[in-house]
Amino acid sequence: MNETQIGLAKSGRRAWALDDVNITPSRRTRSPQDVSLDWQIDAYTFSMPVIGAPMDSVMSPATAIALGKLGGLGVLNLEGLWTRYENPEPVLEEIAHLEAQEISPANTRRLQELYAEPIKAELITQRLAEIRQAGVVVSGSLTPQNTQEFYRTVVDAGVDMFVIRGTTVSAEHVSETQNPLNLKEFIYELDVPVIVGGAAGYTPALHLMRTGAAGVLVGFGGGSATTTHRALGIRVPMATAISDIAAARRDYLDESGGRYVHVIADGGLGTSGDIVKALAMGADAVMLGATLARAEEAPGQGWHWGLEAVHPNFPRGHRTRVGTVASLEEVLLGPGHHTDGSSNLMGGLRHAMAACGYVDLKSFQRVDATVAPSAKH
Repeated sequence: MNETQIGLAKSGRRAWALDDVNITPSRRTRSPQDVSLDWQIDAYTFSMPVIGAPMDSVMSPATAIALGKLGGLGVLNLEGLWTRYENPEPVLEEIAHLEAQEISPANTRRLQELYAEPIKAELITQRLAEIRQAGVVVSGSLTPQNTQEFYRTVVDAGVDMFVIRGTTVSAEHVSETQNPLNLKEFIYELDVPVIVGGAAGYTPALHLMRTGAAGVLVGFGGGSATTTHRALGIRVPMATAISDIAAARRDYLDESGGRYVHVIADGGLGTSGDIVKALAMGADAVMLGATLARAEEAPGQGWHWGLEAVHPNFPRGHRTRVGTVASLEEVLLGPGHHTDGSSNLMGGLRHAMAACGYVDLKSFQRVDATVAPSAKH
């Protein structure tokens, strides 16, 4: 282990962010047309390894449907505005026109007020039905705190895949004041695949895999919209986190006698190059927030925020300006007209895989990498 002495009483592992690593072409190249981006989890196959993050600035029923028709998986935030308001459009409009400052106590206070509206079970059912009627894979997300209360509504609505997403999710939550969610018992009782996270290390991820989860989210989500690292001091650089959890996947595969759990990078994937490197580090798929919030159809209208920003007692996120780049189809599939990796994300991935000689996502995880510490740290 690469331990660095912090002081006489404390040492820590050297960890790497995606900006610190690069992939290296081998002796063989391929044609981009020969590359497959197909990704299968449980019984569901997608033509790209992309999950739309369950954030109100990214996914509405309409954008979840649009992403599904393009070949990805849209996950609706079932604790968001779409399940609190019969018509959330005026609320989204108000949020888009708050003060221009990204860091604003007044903005945060107003966001907290808007999200104080109770979640309505009947709206969960209604929104998921809208997505199902479009004929795409139906997925919704709850935080661990609200899963016990609303999961039966979600399952009864006919969800195909269920996501439990929080800042930090563990297989064992200990509490003396409340009845905690037992993930292993909960997942065992469900008839649908469950994706759970975030996790950022080998041991917590291995324990999540042992609960029966179909996929584990790596990272703390939120990306550019979260301030968790400043508010809580919690941060694990993504390249190291993905590689560590890919090792947990390998070891669990042996331990379980062949059960494969998908590793999904979640947060800090702003460009096609970030997506390439996340998959190269061992991720099977990526969950995209800010990257898709830049689409013309995104509900946030060029602004991006997550549930962390609206916590009633300890908000640790803000509404951040990401701008608008192009249509959702152009952002994901091109043709691209931007030179910074913000459009034609899958074209960038396809070209990178071809340049390194790989034709499918699983084999691409074996690509060579180099480390060159970024000046950003």
